[in-house]
Amino acid sequence: MASLISTNVNQLSNKGYQLPEQVKIVEVGPRDGLQNEIEISLSDKVSLVNMLSHTGLTMIESGSFVSPKWVPQMANSSELFKRIKRIHGVTYSALAPNLVGLNAAIAANVDQIAIFGSASESFSRKNINCSITESLHQFEPVVKQALAAGLPVRGYISCTLGCPYEGYISINKVAKVAQQLHDMGCYQISLGDTVGVGTPEAAKAMINAVSQHVPVEKLAVHFHDTYGQALANIYAALQLGISVIDSAVAGLGGCPYAQGASGNVATEDVVYMLNGLGIESGVDLNELIAAGNFICQRLNRANGSKVALAYPTAQARFQSKI
Repeated sequence: MASLISTNVNQLSNKGYQLPEQVKIVEVGPRDGLQNEIEISLSDKVSLVNMLSHTGLTMIESGSFVSPKWVPQMANSSELFKRIKRIHGVTYSALAPNLVGLNAAIAANVDQIAIFGSASESFSRKNINCSITESLHQFEPVVKQALAAGLPVRGYISCTLGCPYEGYISINKVAKVAQQLHDMGCYQISLGDTVGVGTPEAAKAMINAVSQHVPVEKLAVHFHDTYGQALANIYAALQLGISVIDSAVAGLGGCPYAQGASGNVATEDVVYMLNGLGIESGVDLNELIAAGNFICQRLNRANGSKVALAYPTAQARFQSKI
């Protein structure tokens, strides 16, 4: 059973919304999720990536090549990439924000890399200890060398809908950073609501501003669920033609530089919503829930996905009436 409740996508189209027929989910749990959780064994990390590889996901951000001094949870990423069982058709990516990290990523045979900038000056300085302009300048040789090595580069922008230090962030500033990353050679720009303060209309305004400079088909969204707005924001983004969504299994993560920010939107919840909208993601919800339950047991934490908590009981109830 793909979803307990289905909606005819044409009904939505008749209301003036043109939702995509297909959506690609970028699973960020093994990187953006686990880097903000307690440290777990390498074996458990490998098991998580391997389980996710069998869910139908086609892109898994599996590690990060950054200083272990700042992100100790990602210190064994090189070994992880050697040990995972790669599945044909799945892209295994990693964060590599500098040349040292890029060289380590190349040696680990990653499929693509990501770099991360910010739309907030304060956040940029707190996060990577330099200004927005300085960070973009530092990324240029990384992107150039990565592309020369045949590695696609994805760009992240944090604080697109608000900053824990500055509050409101101008959408024009977000658009400027997005254009610079795109012009640099990033094939896709992921727009992140790092502290989860965004609401649907604010998300639409931001995406519309960015799409004036970067084609909407090259944009993705990355929403945290701090205020419970992530799914609503994703739905708003879908209405504007966004067809790539970042999410983390079991809602893992948060942000170490944004106090109070809860985890990423749960992949299980995103898939359930897409199923209900008649939008194809190719992801098996049952396999995904199993992976989320596994990692939450290893982390000794509650599963952050509402669907994972409710689905088995609800599914049995609906099936009993069929």
